[in-house]
Amino acid sequence: MASSDKPGLVVWLDGKFVGYDEARVPILTHSLQYGSGIFEGLRAYKNHDGVAIFRLKDHVKRFFRTAKIYNMELGLTPAQLEKAIVETVKRNGPTSCYIRPFAFYNSDQIGLSTHGNKVSVFIGAVPMGAYFGKGKDSGIRCKTSSWRRINSEILPVEAKASGNYINSLIAHNEAAVSGFDEAIMLSADGKIAEGSTENIFLYMDDYLLTPDYSADILIGITRDTVIKIARKEGIEVLEEELHKEELYIADEVFFTGTAAEITPVVNVDGIKVGDGKPGKITKALAKKYTEVVSGKDKRFREWLTYVR
Repeated sequence: MASSDKPGLVVWLDGKFVGYDEARVPILTHSLQYGSGIFEGLRAYKNHDGVAIFRLKDHVKRFFRTAKIYNMELGLTPAQLEKAIVETVKRNGPTSCYIRPFAFYNSDQIGLSTHGNKVSVFIGAVPMGAYFGKGKDSGIRCKTSSWRRINSEILPVEAKASGNYINSLIAHNEAAVSGFDEAIMLSADGKIAEGSTENIFLYMDDYLLTPDYSADILIGITRDTVIKIARKEGIEVLEEELHKEELYIADEVFFTGTAAEITPVVNVDGIKVGDGKPGKITKALAKKYTEVVSGKDKRFREWLTYVR
């Protein structure tokens, strides 16, 4: 994105705060060439008590797990990264925003080897509204992709690594050029996995259903949030294998994700989900999710880290 699109943005790079235009790396950076970076995505929400980062510790924990899977030495502790994230939000407002910690091999040598390469860590915080625009409320149309979700025999799916998202990108683009808003990916054995960057839930027969780990899903933090909220609200949640045709007969379908939050899916492959409108369970969970991230539900306030 052009620098003019980020006026006044301050970012954290290798322990220092610099202007967005000053955060430069070589064009041949290893992670740009080979997709060898790792990242996280968090949101901060402004509420009546200030600005709170949602589930900061959980996102940082997953970031370090991803680094361990790829044997990437970050050169800082989880506590140091948490502090840097909070300070980055503070220096850019603070206000509601999307936060992107990113670690990459800051080397411009040609070749796959990462041995001896410098690891840099970057944090940016940018304003973000609804990821799917008006679709967050009215619902989106999805296409089941002809591209299958990668599995752990190919790449570590529990790692939030840049290279994994080429798989997501090609599925999303296929859906977009076909006139749909998003893709739904199936696992290698044809079970429902996830969206291109979202976890997926179905509601039918009074159960909230979501694919289990066998579908090689990313273990989403928003997914976990929704499961915990739903159970607190008395909704029974089942994590299990789900077949493609269940998307067509479900009463409700929705996506979850840090960017997507809770987004209703109202059409899959040209077939209406339910009556073709966001369902009552989806809307109730979305309302409760908003209450949780904005600090209105005291049962979940330990998930909020306030920027002071």
